[in-house]
Amino acid sequence: MKTSQYIFLGLLIAGGIAVIVYQFLKMKKQNQKLSGKKQFSPETLPTRLRAYERLAILLERLNPNNFLVQKIEPNQTCLDFQARILNDIRREFEHNASQQIYVSEILWEEIDDAREDIVQLINISAAQCKPDDPAEILAKLIIQAFNTPHDTAIFSAMRSLKAEVKELL
Repeated sequence: MKTSQYIFLGLLIAGGIAVIVYQFLKMKKQNQKLSGKKQFSPETLPTRLRAYERLAILLERLNPNNFLVQKIEPNQTCLDFQARILNDIRREFEHNASQQIYVSEILWEEIDDAREDIVQLINISAAQCKPDDPAEILAKLIIQAFNTPHDTAIFSAMRSLKAEVKELL
């Protein structure tokens, strides 16, 4: 065989190996996406646990039973109160948005759904009172709606969060 044939054969083998490695890595990445879990090294465990803690606190802060009473100011109207609590929820969520890189996509979607459900509950409750009504009326409507017997998105997300933490430990 000539030198050029050896070079061609070597390039052909190297190209074949490159294609096989590329396909393997592509399949691995696809399987990781399907499982909804991210791969992390053991060194990141403390950081991930802090992220789960922060997201648990976020879910607790989204619970109207925990945040409504302390938010009402004297002489505040329903309209002002609605704007304030929606703004507080938005800021709290934005503050914790970076934590999504440490949790599964499924869990992050559940947390986002919990936020959306609370925002919707607040807006529906606000539609039931006049804009100039005292804020206490809106707070009462929100708490009544939230405490009706059903499984809220907040509680569902919290269960999922706890399950993911148990898998880590």
